[in-house]
Amino acid sequence: MYYPDEVIEEVRMKNDIVDVISGYVKLQKKGANYFGLCPFHNEKSPSFSVSPGKQMYYCFGCGAGGNVLTFVMEYENYTFQEALQSLADRAGVSLPKMEYSRENREQAELRARLLEVNRLAANYFYYQLKQPQGKQGYDYFREKRQLSDETIIRFGLGYANKTSDDLYRYLREKGYEDSFLKETGLVTVEERGGRDKFWNRVMFPIMDVNNRVIGFGGRVMGDGEPKYLNSPETRLFDKSRNLYGLNYARTSREKCMLICEGYLDVISLHQAGFSNAVASLGTAFTSQHAGILKRYTDQVILTYDSDGAGVKAALRAIPILRDAGISAKVLNMKPHKDPDEFIRNMGAQAFRERMDQARNSFLFEIDVLKREYSMEDPEQKTKFYQETARKLLQFGEPLERENYLQAVAREHMIQENELRQLVNRMGMQFGLKAGDSYREDARGRENTAVRRDKEEYEKTGTGKSLETGSYNEASRPAPSRRPDRENGIRRSQRLLLTWLIEDDSLFDKIKGIITADDFVEELYHQVAVMVFEGHAQGNLNPASILSRFINDDDQYKEVAALFNASLKESLSNEEQKKAFAETVLKVRKNSLDTASRNAKDIAQLQEIIKQQAALKQLHISLD
Repeated sequence: MYYPDEVIEEVRMKNDIVDVISGYVKLQKKGANYFGLCPFHNEKSPSFSVSPGKQMYYCFGCGAGGNVLTFVMEYENYTFQEALQSLADRAGVSLPKMEYSRENREQAELRARLLEVNRLAANYFYYQLKQPQGKQGYDYFREKRQLSDETIIRFGLGYANKTSDDLYRYLREKGYEDSFLKETGLVTVEERGGRDKFWNRVMFPIMDVNNRVIGFGGRVMGDGEPKYLNSPETRLFDKSRNLYGLNYARTSREKCMLICEGYLDVISLHQAGFSNAVASLGTAFTSQHAGILKRYTDQVILTYDSDGAGVKAALRAIPILRDAGISAKVLNMKPHKDPDEFIRNMGAQAFRERMDQARNSFLFEIDVLKREYSMEDPEQKTKFYQETARKLLQFGEPLERENYLQAVAREHMIQENELRQLVNRMGMQFGLKAGDSYREDARGRENTAVRRDKEEYEKTGTGKSLETGSYNEASRPAPSRRPDRENGIRRSQRLLLTWLIEDDSLFDKIKGIITADDFVEELYHQVAVMVFEGHAQGNLNPASILSRFINDDDQYKEVAALFNASLKESLSNEEQKKAFAETVLKVRKNSLDTASRNAKDIAQLQEIIKQQAALKQLHISLD
């Protein structure tokens, strides 16, 4: 679906960014801007800046940035269309009715009907819970699980009757046809009629981050199997891309997320005041789950069951979280099995104390590893040391590796120097260099040095052969400085663009020297064209420019960062002058160098050479 730029701009302009964000974040005015705690990562000191002049926001802590549209998209997990509609409704703007393709219209209508039927089913299950036939389920929640009526309402808990076609008949009476009901995951339809997916179960509606019911989980009453049953995958419900309780946990101001195994663990923790608890939906923790969590936090505490299965689940989740850049700890639940049981027996304060004592995830891995070996047996003791050394090699940063090495040596009574020597010998054995790390995944052991050589050999035919395992030293190219130089050129273009956006008067300083065409990096050139055109027309508008990149996540984040720095930050007056002059010269010189490589004839090349020579006499000043 497409909306004209002028419609998008009207919605954006009629929603002042300070007013909108103030509804989500407490802001305080400091100078020309407003500051608050970033809603996209946990922090204690405000680094989240909102500029009323630019109609932009930017977090100097995590790099999140954008305009009012991207804020609503990020915070509410809306699509662009949903965010635009929400802001249009807020401002009283009527969006034009857009034409869908037939396929898109059918998909949108199906999605809307699925959401509606899930809402009806959730209401139906809740209604049954409060009826005489639902007493068994209600007593289970209230008496056995000690959940309050407020908590039952908050999570929309319900009951599916013992009769196996109750919901099917209810939905048929509402006018839903069998062909559609097959798509919902709520019923199965056969020749003899329909049958409910859930019956004789207490029900847990599963909501997305916008509080829309997308699926269900059900726990059987009695000894039936399976004990827990979840909705199948549907067009709404993807187990690997949703987390139970995230609709509430995402707005928690706790510094971390609690990851649980079950629905009741999440509900009990929320009732006890831990609104930061979530759980995966009947599946193992995945990289997609980690990616979702990374949007809201960089710290988690695993509160998995204390039995063997829970320990294995924690060991599977730890490397996934580490790869996503999330710091993990593991909470000791003993003598109880899970958070629900712990809370009911020991209370919220004891759980808070356990959170404060949660074990560092790497040290937890070493603890579990040690259980596999008898420290009384010299051979097994040696194997434990060797496995510990191998695990320490996963840290590519030398300081981090050394810190963990010291902690492991201290806690497990290992001679620090001996462990360090073992780690170094093993690193040499694996061909690791400074900054490399040794990792292990489901496909087997592989380290960054091996991956580097694989990539080099596959791309160039040089380096280490995958077949022979030997190096082709003669053909290994000498190290190149080109990547550093290219990064420096990109940085110069980015800085100059940023400064021009920040200070409109700088255009007069570069007049006749720099144009939009001197920004040869593709993305920066696109932005530069808009910036120079905006300046020429007297309406340079960063928030409007950003809207052009809203459909490309990577580009919009990079463009947003351009609008949030200043030439004057941390620089003296003389340093500002020097930095500005050097940056202008670098951008212009690189532009001419690029043009010379692409010159079509001698006359064009001679003109470029003439301009290159003139650069040496050029004087650029901020005065």
